[in-house]
This record gives sequence, C-alpha cells and structure tokens, in this order.
Amino acid sequence: MTQSLSCTLMRGGSSKAVILSESELPPPGPARDGIILKVFGSPDRRQIDGLGGADPLTSKLAIVGPPTVPEADIDYTFAQVGIEVGYVDYTGNCGNVLAAVAAYAVNAGYVAARGAAVNVRVHLTNTGRCVEARVACADGRAAEAGEATVAGVPGTGAPILLDFGATVGSSTGSLLPTGRPVDRVTVPGVGEVELSIVDAGNPMAFIALEALGLAATDGPAEIDPRSDLIDRVEAIRTHVATMCGIVMADGSVSENIPLLAAVGSPAAYKAYGSGALVSADEVDFISREFFCRSLHKAYGVAETVCTAAAACTPGTLVHRLRGAAADAETVRFGHPSGVIRAEVRLGAKAPFIGVVRTARLIMDGKVYV
Repeated sequence: MTQSLSCTLMRGGSSKAVILSESELPPPGPARDGIILKVFGSPDRRQIDGLGGADPLTSKLAIVGPPTVPEADIDYTFAQVGIEVGYVDYTGNCGNVLAAVAAYAVNAGYVAARGAAVNVRVHLTNTGRCVEARVACADGRAAEAGEATVAGVPGTGAPILLDFGATVGSSTGSLLPTGRPVDRVTVPGVGEVELSIVDAGNPMAFIALEALGLAATDGPAEIDPRSDLIDRVEAIRTHVATMCGIVMADGSVSENIPLLAAVGSPAAYKAYGSGALVSADEVDFISREFFCRSLHKAYGVAETVCTAAAACTPGTLVHRLRGAAADAETVRFGHPSGVIRAEVRLGAKAPFIGVVRTARLIMDGKVYV
C-alpha cells in the first residue's frame, strides 16, 4: 500500500539531505529503516526509484522533532543511507546537514526569527551533544541571500555559524582517545603506520599523504579507481575503530565512522569541479578525507571540526604541518574542492570550534513510498 510522508529537501554546506519529521516515521527499528530506504530508492546504484542522488554526499537524512533535552530547541538525528547496500547508518554526525537543520528549525517555527540573526540550539541525538548555530534571518525566515561562500557549492549564501565546541570527545570521551598525539599501529595486511587519532565533531585518524603514496594534486579522479588504496584505507580505518571502541551496537564497524584523512604540506592544485587554482599560500596544510569507500569531493563539517582540533593539538601529525601558523586560532586547509576555515579556541573554559556554512531550501512536499 502506497503511503505519503511530508518531507523537505535542503542543501546544507556541500551536502544535500532529505528532512523528515520524527512524527512521520515509526519508532526506531527495522520498520523505520525500511521506509527510509524506500524514500531514497536504496539499494540501487542510481537510486532511481527514490530521492537519493547516487552519491554519499546526497544520500543523507535528517530526522527532526521537538527537543528531548532542556538545553536544545530541536532534536536532529542524522542518518547516512546506503546506496548499493541497503543500510541506514546512525553513527556520528553530519555538520553540513546540521546547517540545513538549523535553517529548517527557523522556518518550521521551532525558533522565532527575531532580528537579523537568531541562535538555534540543536541536540545531536547520534552523540548526545548540543551545537549552537547562529542563523541569519530575513522576513521572518532563515535568510538565504548573502556573501558567504562554501568551496564546492556554486554561488554565495547567508552565513550560518556553527559552534562545535561541545562535541570534543563525543564518541570516545576524550580529544585524544589513546591519550597520545601520535600512535604507531600495526595493521594486519598493511604493516606499521603512524597515525594521529582525534575525537571532535566526528572521530578521525590522520595519516601522512606520503604514507599512502599520494600527492596533494591527487583528487577523486586519481584516487577513487584505486581499489588497492581504498582497501588499505579501510583496513587502517576499521583497525582504529576496533582499537578505540568506535563500533555500532552489534559490534560491527560503520562504513562512515570513524573517518580517515591523509594530510600533507601546503601545495598548489586545481580544485575538483571548478578547476580553480588553489595556491599553497592560501592554506596551512592539505587534507584528503575518505568517506564511504571513496574520496570526499569536498570535506565534512564535523570532520573539519576534528581536523581543526587536531591542527591545534601539539604533537599531532596535523599540528606538525602548520609550522609558523601552529599557534594561530584560524585554521585553513585545502580539500579537493577548495579551502575551508575554522576558528578554534581549545584552551578556553568553554571550547569553541566555529565553522561557517550556508543552506538553501530546495523543496517542500510529499514523498510516496
């Protein structure tokens, strides 16, 4: 029997997500996941029978509802929806989609749009932490027109400032899960590798580009066809997950969390998609994030938070690359589509890790399953 669900489609940062109300779905469990898979048209490589965009960056879901904690204005549950494999993964956070959820909260009336901007307190149910978003407003709604840019997204938009300071240690309880800024780890089938494991936003492991045989100029076109490299990355990532206890309820390792990024010294390269030149003096270092068995075409916001925190933590592989910029609060690094910036103050009583995103409403309507 066909049923319909009210839904919203929004771009948040460099991702696109379907937003569903908690009240539209059954309780968590197989019935809910089955409906979500039908909404997206999964499993299918093209997701031809649903709203999925056949790419990990556009196969994302936000489930929203009234807050279940007193310090929040809205609950947000993130789900990464499998494309060729039928799964719904609730591990970790998505900061790009969070920008869309914050704007949605204003438009849906969870927070009144008073003045030029409003603070939206979002409860990330996946990890139990709260993030504050400063949303620009116009005419009683979340503003969309503005001068903020996001590498990998055409045009400009109104800024949404996200403060992820409360997400430090949200998956493991500590910024440095092993207690060390660098670990030498022996990975079966790979050998010994040097890693920095950091937990803020989303937990990540950082490895030198050279250790994977990569150059700063390598992008998705060069990396994604290399199944041998992807297999090595997955072996390292899953080993780190098991070592640090970052696993799902059944003991398995998420395809999404933790993530692995390869970092290197500043270098010039052409941005993916636009072809624009990113010069070495625009960045403190280079980072390439692996996401769902491929290279992220841009960079996740929660991963930006973790990378920026790593860059400001003495002794990590990322901190070493910053050189003279090591003590600066502004972190700038290059990803395949361009440059991203974060403001970091870890030493404060209340840590601050700020990233600016934009969001746009694409569609409101009904989806039929």
